[in-house]
Amino acid sequence: MATTTSITTTYAGEFAGKYIAAALLSGTTLDKGLIEIKPNVKYKEVIKKVATDGIVKNATCDFDPTSTLTLTERILQPEEFQVNLQLCKKDFRSDWEAVQMGYSVYDNLPANFTDFLLAHVAEKVAQKIEQNIWSGVNASAGEFDGFTTLFAADSDVIDVTATTVTALNVVDQLGRVMDAIPSTLYGKEDLTIYVPQNVAKAYVRALGGFGTSGLGANGVDNKGTMWYGNGDLFFDGVRIAMVNGLASNKMVAAQASNLYFGTGLLSDHNEVKVLDLSDVDGSQNVRVVMRFTAGVQYGFGSEVVYYG
Repeated sequence: MATTTSITTTYAGEFAGKYIAAALLSGTTLDKGLIEIKPNVKYKEVIKKVATDGIVKNATCDFDPTSTLTLTERILQPEEFQVNLQLCKKDFRSDWEAVQMGYSVYDNLPANFTDFLLAHVAEKVAQKIEQNIWSGVNASAGEFDGFTTLFAADSDVIDVTATTVTALNVVDQLGRVMDAIPSTLYGKEDLTIYVPQNVAKAYVRALGGFGTSGLGANGVDNKGTMWYGNGDLFFDGVRIAMVNGLASNKMVAAQASNLYFGTGLLSDHNEVKVLDLSDVDGSQNVRVVMRFTAGVQYGFGSEVVYYG
């Protein structure tokens, strides 16, 4: 007997929360806590910045408020996005039968067809959010301004001219980023150098003995290219984090606490729905609807190094 797929429930509200969470928080940057996450931003959130001059003065007998305190702010304003998909159940039915028959190539699919649709959409949304966080451009549909777009427009950000990064020059290029980090940041616990996949790969290969980093032909622990097991990477004592949304040959050095992702993730206007239209128009179509907000902002541009 052929497998019958029927979806009779509209999923929204509390149940939808886990899919919204999966969609927005499953990307590399957010899943690993590499930046600050600010949920429940309904419209805007003000990020206050406080700057002072030399506050320690020579002592006098009187109260002498000669220090300068400057209070400025940045606005974190997530934008609203939506996912509207229409799928035909017939297109998935042969695959669905294969799952019931136990074909191992499909063994990662959930047992419920609705879960499959939602998980698939959530995965795609997570990929897009990850890309937007670092490389998004607001003028493009479905995108908000990502960090590199914001950094490029801010004269306070410390710029380092980029080049094509390879295993032969990656140590030198990481060194240029490191040298540009202000002395006030070096040694901070959450200081991170964010790199794309091509830089991370080049660094791993260089440490395997294929760079000019002084490790010799056998690399770390004399293991060559076998030394790395997807563990943590560091450069001059600073954590290196690979983020999939960052474009090739770009790097960012900053404190994780200086970079913010805002969303109305937990607010009640977010929703995800799976609508079976068979009872509406007699078709085999299924609609998937998601709505969410997302955006990024940072605090101090003068405490960000942008290699790009």
